[in-house]
Amino acid sequence: MRTAYVLVRHELRLLASLALWAARRTHGTRGGRAFGYARGQGPVMAGFAFVCVVETFTMSVLLRDWPLVHRVVLLLDVYTVVLVVGLYAAYVVRPHVLDPGGLRIRHAAHVDLRIPLDRIASVRRELRTVHERADGELNLPVGSQTTVTLELAEPVAHVTFFGRRRAVRVVRFHADDAGRVVQALARAR
Repeated sequence: MRTAYVLVRHELRLLASLALWAARRTHGTRGGRAFGYARGQGPVMAGFAFVCVVETFTMSVLLRDWPLVHRVVLLLDVYTVVLVVGLYAAYVVRPHVLDPGGLRIRHAAHVDLRIPLDRIASVRRELRTVHERADGELNLPVGSQTTVTLELAEPVAHVTFFGRRRAVRVVRFHADDAGRVVQALARAR
C-alpha cells in the first residue's frame, strides 16, 4: 500500500511540474538563487517522448480491430507521453536553490535534499562520468555526468524515493553552470 502511495504522489508531482512549466513558474525558489540542471536532459527526454508517440501510433494500428483494447492502450500511451513531458518539466521547474538556510539539491521530483551551509566542508567543480555506488555518497547525474562535488563536515539524512533514510557525507550533482554554483557556495559560506 505504501508503494502505491509513493508512486501516486510522484505522478502528482510530475503533473504539478507540468502545470508550473506551462505557467513558466518554478517550485520552491522564493528568496533563493536558482541553478538549473535540465539543459542536458532536453534532447534525451525529447527522444524518449518521440519513441512513446511512435509506439502510440503503432499500437493504434495494430489494435484497430479490437476497439475496447485499442481505447485502453491509447489512454495508457497518451498518459505515458504526458508523464515523460512531466518528468522533463520537473527537471526544469525544480532547480537547485541556494538561500540563507542552505543549499537545496534536487533531481526532478525524485530527490529534494537540504544541506545547511555550515555542514559543507568543501565544494569543488569536478566533472565525473563514472559513479560507483559507495556507502555515504549520493550521486545525482544528468546525462551520466556530475559537475559539482560537496564534501560534508557532518552527514545529512537523505530520504530515498521509497522513504528509506540514509546518511550521506559526499554529494555529487549536476549543474548547467557548475562554476557559478561553486562561486556562490564559496561566497555564502
